[in-house]
Formats: sequence, C-alpha cells, structure tokens
Amino acid sequence: MPELPEITALGAFLTEHAADDPIAFVQPAAMGLLATVQPPIGALVGGTITAVGRHGKFLDITVTGGASPEPLHLILHLARAGWLRWSDAMSTAMIKLGGPIALRVRLTSGSGFDVTEAGTKKSVTAWVVADPMTVPGVARLGPDALEITFDEFAALASASAAQLKSFLRDQNLIAGIGNAYSDEILHTAKLSPYQAGKRLTEEETHRLYDAMRSVLTEAIERSVGQEAARLKGEKRTGLRVHARFGQKCPVCGDTIAQVEFADRTFQYCPTCQTGGRTLADRAMSRLLK
Repeated sequence: MPELPEITALGAFLTEHAADDPIAFVQPAAMGLLATVQPPIGALVGGTITAVGRHGKFLDITVTGGASPEPLHLILHLARAGWLRWSDAMSTAMIKLGGPIALRVRLTSGSGFDVTEAGTKKSVTAWVVADPMTVPGVARLGPDALEITFDEFAALASASAAQLKSFLRDQNLIAGIGNAYSDEILHTAKLSPYQAGKRLTEEETHRLYDAMRSVLTEAIERSVGQEAARLKGEKRTGLRVHARFGQKCPVCGDTIAQVEFADRTFQYCPTCQTGGRTLADRAMSRLLK
C-alpha cells in the first residue's frame, strides 16, 4: 500500500509532469471507483492540474478551470494494491471495464496517467469534490505524521491502550503510516509492536517520535525525484525489516521474525525489539492447538 512517502513522491512527480497541461479526457473504468456523483468527473475535462498534495495517504489533485467555476479536487485513495502509471504518450483507446485500469486521465499534450489496481478485490476509490474535507476519510484523519508535535504525539500515545503497531497505523490518530513504515519505525525505535502506547516511558516516547520522523523523512528523500514506475522498487530497497522475514537484521544480525494475521503480516527483530522473545501470532496459535 502506498504510504506517506510514496504519496508525497507521486504528488511531486505529477506536479512536475502534469501541471498546467489541460485535461483532455477522463474515463473511470472500475465499478465502485467513484464515491461521488456531483460534480461529475467529466467536469475535470478542460481544467488544468494546478497543485498536487496529499492528506495522509490520500492523493489530492487540484484542477482549475474547465466546466467548473471553482477549483475541483480529484481525491484518490490507492488502497492496498493501487498505483499510478504515467505515460508520455497515453493510449487514446477506451478502457475495458473490469481490467487492471481503474481510471484514465489523458492530457492535451498526449501524456497522462492510469490509476491501476492489481488483483481481483477492487478497493481503489476516487472522489471529485470542491472541498477535500467533504471526503469522509479525509475529514476523519488525525494530525499528519510529519506535522504532529511531540507534545501532541505524547498525549495521543499516553491515552492509547492499543498496541504500538495498531496505534501507528490508526489514521484517525496519526495520518500517513501503514503496515510497512510502522514496522520500520518500531524497529528503529527498538520497541515491541505489542507494547501499549500508554505504557511507554517518556524516553521511549521520544524514541518512537524521533524514529517516526526520521524513517518517513529519509523515505521521502529517497523517493522524491524518482519516476513513478520506480517508486515501489525504491520503497522495497529502503526497508530494513518489513517484508524481510527470515533475513538477517542489518543492525544486530538476528533473523527477522514475522507475525501472521488473517489478512496481513508484519515483521520485527526479536533481539532489537522484544528482548529475544518471539511474538505469538495466528500461525503459532494453529501449531499449538
């Protein structure tokens, strides 16, 4: 799933490649993609992309001009398997429904982008709105992970009974962090994914906050400036524990362990994070039955 650094990088890429190039054609091609009806998505045609930003893990493409007297925002949530694929020479063919392409935006220069989604479960969502805060998911977001102050962060952590893994991923508390970077942040902070936020010491809270800022900032620095097609690979190369089950921890050399749930997994280093203990998970529970 694209997280804060990748969404930031995609925004920078679109700003560089698509700004001030009027939109010539827009076609949604996935059932359930559009979560809004008015204004229609066709109102984007004729307008130009004047800004690209983000709200947590939501991409916000501002389009000015065209059929609307006021700027419109194309809000995209790429979910788990969505991505943005850029082309300098976009196809003029109509998209077949039900395929990997969820949305096509072609610019007057002939370039443009497809929003794609791998797999059969389709979760990518788009909104066309005048105010991003009318998108429920955006309105519910907590403070941004790179804008929250330490005092705000400490207050949220001390009030949370949730495990740190869940605390960091809760978009209503802190916006922008998903499964991959929460693993990286906890590894950098040397904290167990199962520790409760309210049980953190002041020193541990500082470590967690500093790790969050450094991991995300370094990931942005690696990602911004990369071609959109290279961002997934760039993300993988920068990860130290996430998706590296069975490999050696780059800090201590221990074998990276994994916790398995019904719909996801996460990774951690027993030596760096849990005092050498292996955390219980769904797979372990099955073995013990």
